Amino acid sequence: MTLRVGAHASIAGGVHNAVDEQREFGGNCGQIFSHSPQVWQEPNIEADNATRFREGSAEHDIGPWVIHASYLVNLATPKEDLREKSIRGLQQELDAAARLDIEYVNTHLGAHTGAGVEGGLENAAGALDELEVPEGVTVLVESDAGGGTKLGGEFEHLGTVLAGSGQDLEVCLDTAHMFAAGYDLSTPEAVDATIAEFDDVVDLENLACVHLNDSKHGCGTNKDEHAHVGEGLIGEDGMAAFVNHEAVRDVPFVLETPTEDGKGFAWNVDRVRELRS
Repeated sequence: MTLRVGAHASIAGGVHNAVDEQREFGGNCGQIFSHSPQVWQEPNIEADNATRFREGSAEHDIGPWVIHASYLVNLATPKEDLREKSIRGLQQELDAAARLDIEYVNTHLGAHTGAGVEGGLENAAGALDELEVPEGVTVLVESDAGGGTKLGGEFEHLGTVLAGSGQDLEVCLDTAHMFAAGYDLSTPEAVDATIAEFDDVVDLENLACVHLNDSKHGCGTNKDEHAHVGEGLIGEDGMAAFVNHEAVRDVPFVLETPTEDGKGFAWNVDRVRELRS
């Protein structure tokens, strides 16, 4: 299959502009926010712009796309008001995805904030079950860097929610998050072991997308700060082993790498293609 690699694109000026930006990155898949991820806000997507997004993506063979849900969404919370806002906000993202013919909406499980791991995972699965997922759209649960009461850092958390929810959920793995959570990816042997563990606990058939990021911090630190591909503590050997691993090489890779040191998304997209053998 064709390598699918792209980056997070801006919808400034209209969602259709994300297609042109993705082409500038050299990407052929990608991710967007439907609005500012720091606020509770209903996506405001004009019909004409939605049409241009759909047609542009089809014309230039860019896809799949992912909508990343607001950072405020907390499915694991025991607080009823936040739970209701989270469900409503995530539902709006799903409806926006349907209007744009976007296949995936990605979300974190959130933090249990005192409910305990088991309680938080039950809360998350229950919240997901309240969603009306449009046909053709799938909710992705993203792996987390862990730390504090945040859930999703352990593969068991992801597997528990997938098993406990009645929705047809899939998973987005973030390489920087996995590494920060304690899953080593810095050598080919470590990549093999981590992917095998994910397959054993969650099942690779449930993996739909990868956020491909290197990490500025060490394995198991729970510190979430992304680095350019091959230039962080996962490193070139680990990233090359990951993007070439037979179990994930056909999964779309979406970059959330930084823009610094004169390097941006285009540099990282090229870097992934260079590492792919």
